[in-house]
Amino acid sequence: MPYTHYPTAQPELTMIRLTIPAHSALPWHKHPIPNAVYVLEGALTITDRESGKSHVYHAGEAFGESVDDVHHGQAGDTQTVLLITYAGTPGVPTSVPVKGQLPEY
Repeated sequence: MPYTHYPTAQPELTMIRLTIPAHSALPWHKHPIPNAVYVLEGALTITDRESGKSHVYHAGEAFGESVDDVHHGQAGDTQTVLLITYAGTPGVPTSVPVKGQLPEY
């Protein structure tokens, strides 16, 4: 996935472990910074809002999420556990909800 640029400020790595209950979807959101996701448990379907395209990632798989593209993730029949690493800078949020949506976490 091509990135346009990295921030020029002080680098800051942020890691989170995110659990999504079975049959639940995250709100629509976007990421202003690059990140990498590793699926520890379950499966995650990522859907791009603009194109409507979806892709399923299973336990043991990793992927880079898009920057500034609105999308959401949905768990399957079991809970999904993710390890997410963000490559940002101090003061820049890792996730930005779309207007009218709740924060992702």
